[in-house]
Amino acid sequence: MKKTLKNGVFLLIDKLKKYFPSLQHYETVPTDINLDFKWFQMDNGQLVGIHPSELEEKDLVLLHTLLKPYENHFPILTEDEQRWKQWIKMKDGHPRLNRSYRLVYFKIPSNQIQPQEFKEAINQLFEKETTILWENKSEGVIVEYLRSDLEEEISYTEIIDILMSDLYINIQFFVGPYLSTLDGIKEHYEQLISGALTALTYSEKSVVSYIEAIPYLLMEQVSPQFKEELNHLILQDFTDDVEFIKMIEVFLESNLNISVAAKKLYMHRNSLQYRIDKFHENTGIDIRVFQQALTVYLALISRTK
Repeated sequence: MKKTLKNGVFLLIDKLKKYFPSLQHYETVPTDINLDFKWFQMDNGQLVGIHPSELEEKDLVLLHTLLKPYENHFPILTEDEQRWKQWIKMKDGHPRLNRSYRLVYFKIPSNQIQPQEFKEAINQLFEKETTILWENKSEGVIVEYLRSDLEEEISYTEIIDILMSDLYINIQFFVGPYLSTLDGIKEHYEQLISGALTALTYSEKSVVSYIEAIPYLLMEQVSPQFKEELNHLILQDFTDDVEFIKMIEVFLESNLNISVAAKKLYMHRNSLQYRIDKFHENTGIDIRVFQQALTVYLALISRTK
């Protein structure tokens, strides 16, 4: 059935091309389209565009019967965005930059906000024109240039709070490292998106940095069998103790500081100390020691997927 529908779509495209030689066809909606064209969308989401010079009134009536007009929701690319699009496609010959930058991936749930509205909101928060490279209507990458000493560093956690309170938008960020060269930018761009999808799957945080993501990326490389074995070897009888697992997570997130973790957990410091000692006694692992805490942290990550 699917094959028949697909063949029917391509048959329709071929017929339209005979009448309209300028026709452009996309199986998925691109982030930048030729705005000089008239665009129409099929029921399956595919897009066709035809130059107005080839369209008469009767043609428009027919096309409106077969297809629905498509309104572009992506903002027109700025000169900087056009340059970045070109640079990411280039293998070599990149120009030298006079300032450092970092790439910040973002993900928005579908249909919460249109790209144009999101761009306007981000421009207001950054207080200047922001370079955004859209992957689709829900995902993209912000190019953030290193600010001067007099400018305040952007807080993506604060951005989320503002967007949530003002526009009711749920959003996640994956913040890459600062770079000073465009060498290998294509690979870096692709790895950033891949790493973001992995990190944001493992982490419950709304903002994850590339440094925080390293353990997630490492765990993604190991087999499901190893993850399961690590979970049982390290956590042992505590594997199914949800309350204890949560306590350990908070302790690790508190940089192994018992007093800080106890406050977050609304526990007495001695009660938390007792449970940590109990885990040490039963497993031989002391999570107050960094190397051993790291092993437990990896075991906890292995439970996520």
